[in-house]
Amino acid sequence: MKHTLSVLVENKPGVLTRVAGLFSSRGYNIESLTVGETEDASVSRMTIVVSGDDVVLEQISKQLNKLIDVIRVLDLTSEAHVERELCMLKVQAEAAVRDEVFQLVNIFRAKIVDVTPKAMTLEVTGTLEKNNALVELLRPYGLVELMRTGAVAMARGSGRAIP
Repeated sequence: MKHTLSVLVENKPGVLTRVAGLFSSRGYNIESLTVGETEDASVSRMTIVVSGDDVVLEQISKQLNKLIDVIRVLDLTSEAHVERELCMLKVQAEAAVRDEVFQLVNIFRAKIVDVTPKAMTLEVTGTLEKNNALVELLRPYGLVELMRTGAVAMARGSGRAIP
């Protein structure tokens, strides 16, 4: 099962290395990892997507909470939350198929960020499932390049994650 963790950490050099090292030293694979500053410049939020059962997740959470720079670990998997990723795709789109690609862009509310005579670069933001669907629909046209940011996630509601 995939779990989405929101980990608040002190915004200091080396914290990312320590968190990633914890996962690798215990043999856990990080499927997605994004990090960015929060509304408080001294705090960063890591969104980590990891696979494993509840026992694995409990072990990961306990180990993360032992790290000195970790402020809080939240498992968003079973909570109401908003989760998105940015995906950029370069697809072959010569004149003969360009209209078909435009239709897919509109259906998925993607944006065209670059066009050349033989290719288009698209940007789409959405759930993993939405982005996967667009990738698979564009694959037959000739997927040249694909880049994904990984998930970012936040609990729904009016509460703050930073205590």
